[in-house]
Amino acid sequence: MSTLDLDGHFLRALSELDPTPAQRPGGPASARAAHPLLLAYAVAQFRSRHLDLAARVLQAQGEGFYTIASSGHESNAALGLVTGVGDPALLHYRSGALYCARVAAAGFDPVCDILASLMCSTEDPISGGRHKVFGRREAGIIPQTSTIASHLPRAVGLAFALERARRLGRATPYPNDAIVLASLGDASLNHASAAAALNTAGHTVHQGLPLPLLLVVEDNGIGISVRTPSGWTASRLRATPGLRYACADGSDALGTLAAAREVTSWVRANRRPAVLHLRTVRYLGHAGSDAEMAYRSPAEIADDLPRDPLLGTARALVAQGVCTPAEVLDLYEEARAEVARTAVALRPVRRLASAAEVMAPLTRLDAAAGSPSAVRAADAQARRRAHGGTLPEEAGPLTLSLSLGAALTDLLAADDGALVFGEDVGAKGGVYGVTRGLQRRFGRLRVFDTLLDETSVLGTALGAALAGFLPVPEIQYLAYLHNAEDQLRGEAATLAFFSDGRYRNGLVVRVQGLAYQRGFGGHFHNDNALAVLRDIPGLVVAVPASAAEAPGLLRALAGAARGEGTVGVLLEPIALYHSRDLYADGDGLRLARYAPPGSWARTTPRIGEVRVHRAGQSRGHSLAVTFGNGVGMTQRALAHHGIAGVDVLDLRWVVPIPARELRAEAAHYDRIVVVDETRAAAGVSEGVITALVDAGWRGRLSRVTSADSVIPLGPAAATVLLSEDDIAQAFAAEES
Repeated sequence: MSTLDLDGHFLRALSELDPTPAQRPGGPASARAAHPLLLAYAVAQFRSRHLDLAARVLQAQGEGFYTIASSGHESNAALGLVTGVGDPALLHYRSGALYCARVAAAGFDPVCDILASLMCSTEDPISGGRHKVFGRREAGIIPQTSTIASHLPRAVGLAFALERARRLGRATPYPNDAIVLASLGDASLNHASAAAALNTAGHTVHQGLPLPLLLVVEDNGIGISVRTPSGWTASRLRATPGLRYACADGSDALGTLAAAREVTSWVRANRRPAVLHLRTVRYLGHAGSDAEMAYRSPAEIADDLPRDPLLGTARALVAQGVCTPAEVLDLYEEARAEVARTAVALRPVRRLASAAEVMAPLTRLDAAAGSPSAVRAADAQARRRAHGGTLPEEAGPLTLSLSLGAALTDLLAADDGALVFGEDVGAKGGVYGVTRGLQRRFGRLRVFDTLLDETSVLGTALGAALAGFLPVPEIQYLAYLHNAEDQLRGEAATLAFFSDGRYRNGLVVRVQGLAYQRGFGGHFHNDNALAVLRDIPGLVVAVPASAAEAPGLLRALAGAARGEGTVGVLLEPIALYHSRDLYADGDGLRLARYAPPGSWARTTPRIGEVRVHRAGQSRGHSLAVTFGNGVGMTQRALAHHGIAGVDVLDLRWVVPIPARELRAEAAHYDRIVVVDETRAAAGVSEGVITALVDAGWRGRLSRVTSADSVIPLGPAAATVLLSEDDIAQAFAAEES
């Protein structure tokens, strides 16, 4: 269907309406006073329709860059009118009319917002010209670019966090009676992210926990070219445990407004989730590039025209005596003129013109570490109580597991907004005991178990961060993160980018991983693949190599999350959790005393700050660059094979590679061996070597890595994992 056909059909249908307005006591003024919501509904719909039409024109002129339309979905404007600006909203890409209604209610110009976004103008109030996205902080609209419902786990997490904050007596950026609104399409309902979110919502309600969440499924019956089976959407939604179901026909203006108002009030009053199944149509194809005629017949497309929600609204305006057909036409044409004027006013368009401008929201780490938030401790008495009467610095040398547990205790004691959660972290204290005792000391509201679903664990974290918490979720094994990595890639790390830094979701994800577990493992528990984390712009990943390093890295990431909204990952080497000895049985060299608060400023590294272990009193002649398990393995290999004069650089940070510090240190050596426990393909060593080559380093450079293999169970694992003999041979080869 062309833009002209859609516009012309509405104008023709409008001209055929009965020109005699309904009679109402008091005349038109009284009618408008009685139906202000209906009038606002019409204005939002008309604006949205003309913005869709303008998007096609702008694209043809080379001034617009996005053409996915909201045409046919304009009945979603009802949700923008019956929810408040204090209700956080995460919107589907066809929720343009909803955006127009909500933003106008907040006192801003939705037409200017959307046009600026379509034109990639830096005047776009949310993304600053980075993407076409619905978002405005002042209207409570959180930017989402998801097309497959990956924003729903965050929406569930935010609804959960708002109620958790109420129970903890914590303020959030939202009113106490706020509800979370999230919209999606019927095709997206089938995505794994949607299934995870719906399951988590039902699981939460089943436990008797409040969850003020309103989902709006905008059902046009087709996903690009694939039909949704008749009745499937309603059947799927009705069958979701704990989810109240309501339905509305988007072509019935008064019925849609009534249904939207009723279900919104119900969620607000009952603090339980509900869904409004909003039946819509889709005009103008999936997007401007979509040849709809390839999979839909002209007759099928024409059959949808009578269901135009704008026509339904026009009929309601006339039937209620609010407007004559001529006055409806005036409103429609006023919206057209408004869009045209605004498009002209935005020219010349100022667009992002450099990589530095584009990447600015991803590179703000100036105050991330070493700041007061990174090193703050609870007062002395509260801290001692939190540690059960014995401070960790009084307990003697600790293992990596114990030192991390102590650091988490200090974080929870100092920051009453810190939350620790994940599968088995509560009563059990984690599979490896890292969180043992935390739930008993800080309560089930702050340290709690989640259901077994990594997507929902991360979604809970993303929502909690928006509510003002500092989430510290645990992913039990690195291999399990792969199930949910889009929550980091497409949701967490991109929020700052697509909001120009106006929204951030600072958090620290603890991931138990890497290899070298003896007597246990297989590919789900011995996973040495970091590629899933290495190519996410805006993410920061740290790997402790010892008990001495771990607390400082956790504090640095927590400080970055609080100070800059950084999305951080602490990848904890499982094989080192309970390790005590480095060179020989009983030497205890892997243990470390816990640093007291007075030394935290010194022992909390800056993000990107590396550590070099010297071979002797002075700098050695060669350098091993490594991290995690590789640090101790390299030290042992060198000692056991009598290889002298080699310093060991612990990267500590593997995303992003600390290129500047690496290059500065490398300048002092003629020979470097990169020791990488991850795989040869897409492993950390690739980034290290690239950083050195890009810097023009011209010495002897080599690497030694694990094989490009899934890790098998049992002794065979040693055949594909980097070994100490491999490391020694690499240095011996360099010597020859």
